[in-house]
Amino acid sequence: MRKAIEKYLHTEMDNKASYVHSRKRTKIVATVGPACDTYEGLLNLVKAGVNVFRLNFSHGAHEDKKKIIDHIRQINKTEPFNIAILGDLQGPKLRVGELENGKIELRPGHEFIFTTEKQIGTEEKIYVSYKNLTTDVKPGERIFLDDGKMEITVVEILNDKEVKVRVILGGTLLPKKGVNLPDSALSQPAMTEKDREDLEFILANQLDWVALSFVRKAIDITELKSIIKERNSKVKVIAKIEMPEALKNLREIILESDGVMVARGDLGVEVPIEQVPVIQKDIIRKCMHRAKPVIVATQMMESMMDRTKPNRSEVSDVANAVLEGADAVMLSGETAMGSYPTLVVETMSKIILGVENSVYDYNRDDILTPQPHSPTFLSDAICYSACKLADDSRSDAIIGMTQSGYTAFMLSSYRPKSPVYIFSKEKTLISQLSLSWGVRAFYYAEEESLDDIIFDQIDILKHRGFIKSGDVVVNTGSTPVKLHLPTNIIKITKVD
Repeated sequence: MRKAIEKYLHTEMDNKASYVHSRKRTKIVATVGPACDTYEGLLNLVKAGVNVFRLNFSHGAHEDKKKIIDHIRQINKTEPFNIAILGDLQGPKLRVGELENGKIELRPGHEFIFTTEKQIGTEEKIYVSYKNLTTDVKPGERIFLDDGKMEITVVEILNDKEVKVRVILGGTLLPKKGVNLPDSALSQPAMTEKDREDLEFILANQLDWVALSFVRKAIDITELKSIIKERNSKVKVIAKIEMPEALKNLREIILESDGVMVARGDLGVEVPIEQVPVIQKDIIRKCMHRAKPVIVATQMMESMMDRTKPNRSEVSDVANAVLEGADAVMLSGETAMGSYPTLVVETMSKIILGVENSVYDYNRDDILTPQPHSPTFLSDAICYSACKLADDSRSDAIIGMTQSGYTAFMLSSYRPKSPVYIFSKEKTLISQLSLSWGVRAFYYAEEESLDDIIFDQIDILKHRGFIKSGDVVVNTGSTPVKLHLPTNIIKITKVD
């Protein structure tokens, strides 16, 4: 063993946590909240199988989030994990204001006024926190309240501040409930002033991923990326798909983004609910085409907010996301505010491992091929061939190197049977790759001969217990090494 690699050697935890993280291909994203925001609480979730922690910027102060970030960084420093941190921007969330007597009963056929002028709501007039309401909606368009529980229709635009509406499906309206405009083209930018303040905090604290809510067009992502570039940040961007307009521009949004989230909460309100499963499948498929990580989110294990067992339908929901090829599945309130945050992660990990260990043939051969129109087609073909060679030779590992993350995302997108181990000298990538299907990443900064690099990587993995003597591994890399060219070689090795 070369002395140069001693600094890269660490002993893996020989326990259940190490097994779950090493063998589970589909990753788990967990939202942090009062139920798990201590160091011990977060560590318990990591040991149960969490790969990425989501900080929801719709709630909480920056000081509280800084404490959580410090806890996660300490876990990464002292434990054998590389846990990523995702900052989720709130976006232009529309809400009704305060209401007289704390609630208003909306009866079918009742007509009232929505106003953009702030006031206490009554049965005659209710405030909506969207200044462009009168210019964006048209007579006949629908407005949903409280996640679609109530439906009203626009009757008339009265003036530049007021819209007359009629109740179609009634119910009890409470203060601060959400407003959705599924038929309207919103003119408000995807990023609000609050989002810009939160983004500055995210960049200053060097989070790994930032999620942009209510994306409608690729330009929304482009504008966010321009701010990130100006700040010399390496944070990667996730587009949250939750608007009908985003579905019309899905291809361009995926191309511009670094990753995608199927945000089924608002999406299920904005589009007919029966379309959501097909939309989810289509988004996952398109993301795999473009080697972009994709997260399936919202209400995956919601019954475990206050129960120790999930509903059978939730088990099937998680299993289907795994079978469809999602890179990650996400927990929201279940870990943020639920009664059993660790148990819900353990349960989700068991479902994932149960599916992955029982069924591997996902019938995706038609999409798991290099795309001829790709600008990186030659390197794509190398990565595809490495995965095919690993499958054909029943290799015990695929080992890659990357500076941009490209090789890791591409190898992951082909969903090989063999575990994927990625080495990079870019420390920011090590945690970011925790979101990618089947990938485990390690820091490595040597740049000598390609043979030395490959043998070092094999020795590091052997020392840490991921491979052993007699195993067969497939390596990808590029030569000449110091030119940092795109991936251009494959090598197969039997471990000594």
